[in-house]
Amino acid sequence: MSRYRSPRAPSSLYITAQGATKLRDELQQLWKVERPIVTATVNAAAKNGDRSENGDYIYGKRHLREIDSRVRYLSKRLENVTIVDQLPTDQNRVYFGAWVSVENSDGKPARYRIVGSDEIDPSRGYISIDSPLALALLGKACDDTVEFHHDNVLHTQRILTVGYDAPNTTLS
Repeated sequence: MSRYRSPRAPSSLYITAQGATKLRDELQQLWKVERPIVTATVNAAAKNGDRSENGDYIYGKRHLREIDSRVRYLSKRLENVTIVDQLPTDQNRVYFGAWVSVENSDGKPARYRIVGSDEIDPSRGYISIDSPLALALLGKACDDTVEFHHDNVLHTQRILTVGYDAPNTTLS
């Protein structure tokens, strides 16, 4: 069995201002807080001698590699993303950053926000701009009906509202 994994499709390079701030905060936390603590732990463990049986040393080094990997990813990602911090001129249509209320063919409502791939959070209704639903919604307006395929099933949604401010109420 091989360990090869085919490369993932590149995600869009858009991110909201809030998402960029969150990534910067995570980078700062990893680099300025967590990494020095783990480095000190590894350094202290290395002074104890036999490193081959020293759990603090072995797991500390592994944790340090994970931190360094995430720091590299965040640094590169923040260099390459485009921060979308301005509202579109036509706020009646669905674009990046929009809050969209939809209703499926069964009449069940849902609310989503179209965000970048680094900001996906299903519990908050944040969906990626690269998702089939978001791609179908882009450029549409209220009362438009969109169709998209997900898991080889055709889904239909009707757009109820489009807005660019966080909603105060939630749909049940």
